[in-house]
Amino acid sequence: MTQAAATPVAPDRSGTGGGRDRYLDLLRSLALLRVVVYHLFGWPWLTVLFPSMGVMFALAGSLMARSLDRPAGSVIRSRLRRLLPPLWLFGAVLLTMMFTAGWNPLDDPDLGAGWTGRAQLLDYVLPLGAPPYPEHLGSASGLLDDTWAEQAAGPLWYLRAYLWFVLLSPLLLRTFRRWPLPTTLAPLALTAVLATGLLRIPGETGNAVTDFAVYGGCWILGFAHQEGVLTRVPRYAAVSLSCLVMAAGLWWASGHRGPDGWDLNDIPLAQACWSFGAVVMLLQYAPSWRDLPAPFRRWDRLITLSNNRAVTIYLWHNLLIMATVPIIDQAYNLPFMTSDRAAGLLDSTYGFWMFLAVWPLIAVAVVAFGWVEDTAAGRRARVWPDRGRRGGVRRR
Repeated sequence: MTQAAATPVAPDRSGTGGGRDRYLDLLRSLALLRVVVYHLFGWPWLTVLFPSMGVMFALAGSLMARSLDRPAGSVIRSRLRRLLPPLWLFGAVLLTMMFTAGWNPLDDPDLGAGWTGRAQLLDYVLPLGAPPYPEHLGSASGLLDDTWAEQAAGPLWYLRAYLWFVLLSPLLLRTFRRWPLPTTLAPLALTAVLATGLLRIPGETGNAVTDFAVYGGCWILGFAHQEGVLTRVPRYAAVSLSCLVMAAGLWWASGHRGPDGWDLNDIPLAQACWSFGAVVMLLQYAPSWRDLPAPFRRWDRLITLSNNRAVTIYLWHNLLIMATVPIIDQAYNLPFMTSDRAAGLLDSTYGFWMFLAVWPLIAVAVVAFGWVEDTAAGRRARVWPDRGRRGGVRRR
């Protein structure tokens, strides 16, 4: 998330000092890139190559622990002020599109009758639960696939999980400081209990608890990084144990593969173990970069931009991926596309053209909607924040 972009400097137990850590900025940018590419192509192996969501929760947990040197109430209010306005803008656009397309939450049998369905719309204001949306809307032969609403709202689970982590962080941090190892391992244990069926929690409550358990270990590892606990663990021990945990995750995945095979997003225990181990190693070897090293310097401005607009990119990318389809489909109407060979070539490279088309659309979203992240954080609104920010930030 973009909390790093405006977190005031606080005492730092990790030994990295104040200010931005460009290594963490690089990890956040890679995580966002992997999320977009995964939602474009759906390649299951990407969930093994780089556990983006685990990394994002770990980085957010580290920043939360850093901020909690201030009074907990003010920190939580600050986080909510930074998170909610971008959600409100996205929700206003998405709900307008869904209402215009004919969705009526009062008549949706999946939401319940009367006020039950209407009350669930409040999750677009404060996502304590899952914001509602129709699974099918419109026609499969329409401008967008009839599952467009479900796909557009799909990323909102992250904001729900993030909100609960923020609300519970003061308690979690106190518990971690008193019992660091049990607190760190507890989410993995809860995930195992849920995955083996020893505890079953139905519905959206079950989904929320599962998300919290799967990524809770990564969030608390962010605490460990910020508090300097990881640096006190011998590197050989941390790496060896991480490899064992990751191997256990892959072993579990081998016997519990979902509809997309090795896609860890469908296998909660495997996702929890793999993300946990990967985050330990990424943070255990974390350098402290005030500036990016030479091999990454050419990407400095893009990394800065993606960190300053991480919430905008994450919220809008799925909807923008779908928007590439009607744009690319116009190519079939070009005069030289009348032959079967030309149409077949476009069919076979469709994903590549979607990949090229989505980035300009994301850039448009950054310009059109990204300024909300600045105003929500008490900063001067900027259209294209790809350089370091000058001046202070208002404490909120």
